[in-house]
Amino acid sequence: MAKKVQFVETVLRDANQSLIATRLPFAKFEPMLSTIDKAGYYAAEVWGGATFDVCLRYLNEDPWERLRKIRAGMPNTKLQMLLRGQNVLGYSHYPDDFVKLFVKKSVENGIDVIRIFDALNDVNNLKVAMEATVNAGAIASGTISYTTSPVHTHANYVKMVKELKEMGASTICIKDMAGIMGPQEAYDLVSAIKDAVDLPIDLHTHSTTGLAFMTYLKAVEAGVDIIDTAISPMSGGTSQPATETLAYALRQLGYQVDLDDTATKALADYFKGVRDEFIKDGTLMPKSMATDTQCLTYQIPGGMLSNLLSQLKQMNALDKFDEALLETPKVRADLGYPPLVTPTSQMVGVQAVTNVLTGERYKKVSKEVKAYCRGEYGRTPAPINEEVKAMILGDEKPIEGRYADTLKPIVEPTRQKLGDLAKCDEDVLSYIAFPNLAEKFLEERKAKEENVATYSIVEC
Repeated sequence: MAKKVQFVETVLRDANQSLIATRLPFAKFEPMLSTIDKAGYYAAEVWGGATFDVCLRYLNEDPWERLRKIRAGMPNTKLQMLLRGQNVLGYSHYPDDFVKLFVKKSVENGIDVIRIFDALNDVNNLKVAMEATVNAGAIASGTISYTTSPVHTHANYVKMVKELKEMGASTICIKDMAGIMGPQEAYDLVSAIKDAVDLPIDLHTHSTTGLAFMTYLKAVEAGVDIIDTAISPMSGGTSQPATETLAYALRQLGYQVDLDDTATKALADYFKGVRDEFIKDGTLMPKSMATDTQCLTYQIPGGMLSNLLSQLKQMNALDKFDEALLETPKVRADLGYPPLVTPTSQMVGVQAVTNVLTGERYKKVSKEVKAYCRGEYGRTPAPINEEVKAMILGDEKPIEGRYADTLKPIVEPTRQKLGDLAKCDEDVLSYIAFPNLAEKFLEERKAKEENVATYSIVEC
């Protein structure tokens, strides 16, 4: 019997986030929910990552209500979210009570699969979220943030995977956020993980460098069970490779693919129009759809490259771009080879630019890099360069143990602080995650409800 390969559709989360900065409002995709539901996906990635922030900041949507409406529109498909371990949806660590309640409420509001990763691959930053996911009855997808360095060996990845299984992972995800995994690397790593644990493996990559299609084919050959793809109009470039293309190729190679081609065609036809609207208003820029192979040379994700350019442009120092590119891998090595994913990619990139512009390495450092060196982000893959650490911290002693253990509970104090502005736990969680954005949203909602109430009284 032919091996079955399943698909995760990313158009409602990562494809949307990678190409159009997560600016896809609910109303734009609502007509297609029933079609996605009939398409036969393993799961649809619909929440987490930047979706929460952008709903509140730009779309004037309640992210929890958005999730509930997606759930209602797709009753038969597993809904998946991306969770940054102890960082949840933010860029710094939260107390355990927040992590536990956030996971519980995510599942209650419709999430079936939680993909849990940590920017440093520190399993101590995954434990609480993994345990909470299992306790809530959802699928915990334990995740490797894939990168390459002298310490990111297959042996170390396999060791991490075994730990994730012990924590209760139902599936393993290899998350190649920069699209730097080549076909042979995919084949070898998937084979090594398959030999080590008997769990389904999901491979996630991006088309940024042009490797993704080849990488997926070799991964499937090695036994990968699930691949992340985007419906064709929202695929390519910094997004994922196209769903329909891979379904076609895999079937031709003799694999079983259970996607409904009529449904995927309807999705493609619809999202062509959506894509064209975002091209027209300038949200979808041509460079996001292009192939950028500099990632392979400097190990820098596409989004990080554009941030480097933006920083230098603001400082009228674009002539320093090549120097900043060369400095970036040096900073990464000094900081213990962190995978370049949010938030470590921002830290490394900003520090590289700062080093180049000041003309003296580590003369000036951000508060985030100081916190990183203190151990607030977790255990680094390799030790931080001792000279650099001394320059940054001086006599200050790094934190020993797990940083979250030093944080006081936050949920109950926040609940009391918000009073009747928060109608439910979800409002409290939104406020903890993004205080300024959530407070504005909650106040506007309250004012709107009061106006409606006043209007109703007048009408009576």
